[in-house]
Amino acid sequence: ADGYYEYTMGECIYSTSDYSDMVLLVSNSFNKVVELQCNSSLGKCVGITEDGVKQAERFNKDQAFLQQLKAEGETVCRSNAQIWDSSVRDKT
Repeated sequence: ADGYYEYTMGECIYSTSDYSDMVLLVSNSFNKVVELQCNSSLGKCVGITEDGVKQAERFNKDQAFLQQLKAEGETVCRSNAQIWDSSVRDKT
C-alpha cells in the first residue's frame, strides 16, 4: 500500500526491584526506521537519521518537553511497574 508509516513507542526499562534504575525510552520511527530516541534518565534526545538529528536538536532545546520526559519516566513507568510486578509476584 502507498503512504507513510509513522509511530512512537515508549518503553519502561528497569532491572532493580526498587526501580532506582527506571528509564523511559521513547523511540520515533518513520517507515519502519527509528529516527530519534529520547531517554528520561539522560534527559535528552538523540537523532539516529539525518531528520532525527534535526528533531533531537529541536526537542533538546525545549526544556518543558525534557522535564515532562523525566516526569513521565518517574510517574508513568514507576506506577505501572509496581502494578505489573505485584501481579506477577502475587501469582508465584
